[in-house]
Amino acid sequence: MPVSRFSVSLEAELLNALDVYVKENNFPNRSQAIRQLIERNSVEKKWQCNHTVAGAITLLYDHHKRELACKLSDIQHEFLHEILAIQHFHLSHHLCLEIIALKGQAKNLTLLADKLISLKGIRHGKLVMTQSDDLVEKPEDKVKNKHSH
Repeated sequence: MPVSRFSVSLEAELLNALDVYVKENNFPNRSQAIRQLIERNSVEKKWQCNHTVAGAITLLYDHHKRELACKLSDIQHEFLHEILAIQHFHLSHHLCLEIIALKGQAKNLTLLADKLISLKGIRHGKLVMTQSDDLVEKPEDKVKNKHSH
C-alpha cells in the first residue's frame, strides 16, 4: 500500500505525550504510533455503529467460587452464534484463565462481555474487538465456500 507523507503541528505538551506513548508502547517511531491511534479510533467508531467484528474476552477467575462455572456456561449458551471457541487454562489450584473467541455484532459482543465480567467471582475481564470488512460474508462467498464444519 502506498504511503503518503504529511507534516503535523503539535503543541509541546502534546508532542511530549506522543513521545511518551511511543516509548511506553515500543513503537519504532511516531508514525507507527499515530497510525495505531488512527486505526484504533476508526475501529471504535465502527463498534459504535454496530458493525460485524471479531474479538476475544479474557476472564480470570477462581473456579471454586460457588456456582460461577454454571453461571458462565448459562450466559455463554445465550450467545451461541457469537462464540467461536473457548480455551480454558488452569493457572493454579484455584485460578483459571478463559479466552473466548467471538464474531458478531459489536453490541452483542459488548453485551456478552459485560454479562460475564460482571459476575461475582470474576477477578479480571476484558473485551478486545477488531473490525474488518472481510468479516461480513457476502451471498456470493457462501456459494463459493460451501462446506460443512
